This record gives sequence, C-alpha cells and structure tokens, in this order.
Amino acid sequence: MIEARYWTALEDGEVLCELCPHHCRLKDGQRGICMGRVNERGRLYTKNYGEIVSAAVDPIEKKPLYHFYPGSVILSVGPNGCNFRCPYCQNWEISQAEVRTTTVSPADLVKAASKDDSIGIAYTYAEPLIWYEYVLECSKLAREAGLVNVLVTNGFVEEKPLRELLQYVDALNIDLKSIRESFYKKLCKASLAPVLAACKVAKEKSHLEITNLIIPGENDSDEDLSELVEWVATNLGKETPLHFSRYFPHHKMSNPPTPEATLQKAYRMGKQSLYYCYLGNLYAKNGSDTHCPQCGNTLVERNDYSVRITGIEGRKCSRCGRPVDFVLK
Repeated sequence: MIEARYWTALEDGEVLCELCPHHCRLKDGQRGICMGRVNERGRLYTKNYGEIVSAAVDPIEKKPLYHFYPGSVILSVGPNGCNFRCPYCQNWEISQAEVRTTTVSPADLVKAASKDDSIGIAYTYAEPLIWYEYVLECSKLAREAGLVNVLVTNGFVEEKPLRELLQYVDALNIDLKSIRESFYKKLCKASLAPVLAACKVAKEKSHLEITNLIIPGENDSDEDLSELVEWVATNLGKETPLHFSRYFPHHKMSNPPTPEATLQKAYRMGKQSLYYCYLGNLYAKNGSDTHCPQCGNTLVERNDYSVRITGIEGRKCSRCGRPVDFVLK
C-alpha cells in the first residue's frame, strides 16, 4: 500500500476521501465504497496499488474506441473494485466482489505494454479511476516510453484529480449511462452531474468517445435517447463518437435484452445530430463503419474487430478532402 492522494484528515482519526464525489468518510480500518482505499490509523492508503485483476492485449475497438489508432491493439488491465453498484454490471465478478489479484509494478507494466505491437496501456474492465495513484504513475512512465494511455471509465471523479491525470491520458471512453439523475441514483447509487462535468473536461484535454448502454424500461425512451444525443452534440461536439450498446441480462438485472429495433432507433436519432454514431454488442449491417460526414465516403470498414482503413489519405477523406476526425499514427 502507498499513501493515497486527495484526502483530508478529520477529527478522531477519521479521514475524508476526496477522489470521487462519494466523499467517503472513513473510520480507522474502514474501506471506501470502491474497496480500494482504506483508513489506516488516521491516514488514507491505496489498498489496490499495483494489484491487477485482469490483463489482456485487446483490439482498440473493444474499448470501444473507433477513432483512435484504428486497427491497433493495446495492453488492457483492470483493478478489483468500482465506485458504482450497477445491478446489470457485465464485470460484476471483479467490480463488486473481492478477488485474488497479481502485483505488477508500474515499470513492469510499461515494459509489458511495449511488447506484442501494443500501442500502450488501457486502464479498463472495472473502474480505473479507483486505481488513481497506480494509473497516474503508470501513465507518466508510459508517456516517457512513447506509449499511449487510455481510460475506459464511468467518469465519476472530482475535477481536480481528473485534470491532473489527463495530462498523461491520450484517449477516453466514458460510459454515460443515462441523461437522467434518477437512473444514476436508482441503479448506480451515484449522481449524474459529476459525470457530465468529467465528459466536458475530458473533451478539452484528450480524445473522447461516449458509450451508452441501452436498457429496456430504464433509459430507452425516445426522450431519454434524444436528450442524451443532443447533450453530446451541444456540449462535446458533433464530431464526438457515440456508441449505443446492447444490454443483456446479467448479475442482478433480468430485464430482457435490448431489441434491435430500439438500437436502430437510437442510431437514427444519433445520426440526426452527430457525425459518428455506432452500435455495439449487435451484429447489424449499419452501425460499424465510419463514413465521411461531408460526402459519405466510407473511411473505415469494420467487421467485428477486423478493421480496414479504406477512405483516408493523408489524414483526409480520399474523396472530398475533408480532414478526418481521427487520431492516427
């Protein structure tokens, strides 16, 4: 364990964690909701520093990031824990239960990320921001080594630590679960406003893509979808990719899978206001390829994780010459 960042000592040996908006107030020996931070004799420590629960070399499209080094692979690692309590979590075994981990130093992680054609490190699977101190140190070393850093996150973090970390982060996918505060309060045991704020800050500093998991009966109404799309277009820009993802029953939630018709409806709504909209967890003829918003030329073709760059030359559309909204090698 190492001493945590972003906390305040209180009276009677208690501490106040100030990393995320939960602001856990912990007595001696208590851990935060994320399971990763603990009060030890009146000081806050990171119980999860260097503790990896899952690691794999993934296609960058799996994050999903469609406009960031398309067709590349990246070493992906995750911590044990999360500061949300989503009853539908696809990774609940590692995010909401304590499991065995493997200790990997920042230097060793960066060394591993330099192999197998990996472009860098993606901090993902569970919630990487609860791993803050480890991600910060690894991302500094990775940047020095010429590698990229990617966050796949729920975005529930205070602005000051986020801005510090974003100095070293090249791309993010933020899971904007709903445009409704009631959804976050009921299902995530959290709040919406900090996530919206994090999206805006991330857009200022790094490449950003947004994912929205559509859950029948929870966030799939026309009003939910249209307002989310308009918020992204207005606050993050029409060029920000939005991924609508299909839900399947898992963990504690038994709602039926998202109908394809709902995803197609969301896709049509998205394309009315955004240049780039995609469908995930669904095999469909549309919703995978990237087209030039000016002339319709196919810029990138995708078949599952097979990627072909077909319409980009010199960072421009090969047909009309419009600069493309991609981060490329």
